[in-house]
Amino acid sequence: MTIAALFLTLFACILIGMPIAIALGFSSMITILFFSSDSIASIALKMYEATSEHYTLLAIPFFILSSAFLSTGGVARRIIDFAVDSVGHIRGGLAMASVLACMLFAAVSGSSPATVAAIGSICIVGMVRAGYPESFAAGVITNAGTLGILIPPSIVMLVYSAATEVSASRMFMAGLVPGLMMGSILMIAIYIIARYKNLPSKPFPGVKQLFRSGFIAMGGLALIFIVLGAIYGGIASPTEAAAVAAIYAYLIAVFGYRDIGPLKGVKWRNAKENFARAASRNLLLMASAFPKSVTDKEVRHVILDGAKVSIMLLFIIANAMLFAHVLTTERIPHIIAESIIGWGLEPYAFLIIVNILLLLAGNFMEPSAIILIMAPILFPIAVQLGIDPIHLGIIMVVNMEIGMLTPPVGLNLFVTAGITGKSMGWVIKACLPWLSLLLMFLILITYVPQISLAFPEYIDKLNGY
Repeated sequence: MTIAALFLTLFACILIGMPIAIALGFSSMITILFFSSDSIASIALKMYEATSEHYTLLAIPFFILSSAFLSTGGVARRIIDFAVDSVGHIRGGLAMASVLACMLFAAVSGSSPATVAAIGSICIVGMVRAGYPESFAAGVITNAGTLGILIPPSIVMLVYSAATEVSASRMFMAGLVPGLMMGSILMIAIYIIARYKNLPSKPFPGVKQLFRSGFIAMGGLALIFIVLGAIYGGIASPTEAAAVAAIYAYLIAVFGYRDIGPLKGVKWRNAKENFARAASRNLLLMASAFPKSVTDKEVRHVILDGAKVSIMLLFIIANAMLFAHVLTTERIPHIIAESIIGWGLEPYAFLIIVNILLLLAGNFMEPSAIILIMAPILFPIAVQLGIDPIHLGIIMVVNMEIGMLTPPVGLNLFVTAGITGKSMGWVIKACLPWLSLLLMFLILITYVPQISLAFPEYIDKLNGY
């Protein structure tokens, strides 16, 4: 009765259009009031504990803030220039460069919609001008943008870690190889289509230009090495690395690239200015600009946007943790686990059910909410069936990628529709051929666990575990 009351209330709230955070909290409170022995005072306590006792969650606002600075600045444009110079000379190279740019930007942003918005706003127009069909360009970017939650650092992975108490560092390690593999699959598919349809390519710009664009883009790309190097090397936790990422993103956007803030448009070196004079001028400018950046309108706007997204996500998480508390106290995951194991399901059959449930949920809910609702239920069952929790996490993340592309709540679809000015139906049709690749990749990830687990196990061996 308790299980039915909890889930029926939740789904009824969602169906009438109630925000997912309110629906989670309301269904939990109704269940506690009428079916649980818990005190109503436990609601406030649990919502406080939800965020205060999960150190990993502190990484989320830091990564969101770093993504906001990098998305607002010209980091995406510089990454795209480097990607085009790298692979643009291959047949279909501009589309391949767009995928490579999405992979690189995903590694500094951790967000799929941010990746589609930052890369798509430049690359879709560029591909159309170069002679690519607009539907082809939109489909490529919308699908490649999903890598934002698979290639680490990923906000969705942090949410899974908080929901299941697994290591966020190991999740980041596990996502690296699948993310690179999915990007490579998309690029290979683009090359085959480009050869068949005779899509255009650009001339190779030369090694000098390649190194030049790589050097210019390195200000943003260095964040990949700072964050992942610190985490994989055991130097910093994901939360500590996220804090460093936020500070670095602020410094590179305001003082490095100077796309926003008090130094916007100020050149590092003027014409006929010697190095010593340029260095002293820039030191004085940065010293005076640092206090000004605190009150600068553009910087404050970026911080405010990051704060809004963080508050929204953490409010969902707090309510989802209350939902998870009800699940745990009422032993709902254990009851479901015992029932499923009583059916005699093999692990492969259970994983089929998991994928079907997550793909259906992805049509109607935001990825973080799905993870927070489903992970506490699926996790104990997977453990009893001998499925690695890290492997389960990557399966869930790949399902969330597909959910970004399925209506009516596919976030990437809305972003692409906004960029292109086309209807949702047009965007969905453009994405369908590429979505089949993601579905095949999901099958591969589900039944070949070593794709996800090989790299974390290798790092563990290096560290002597």
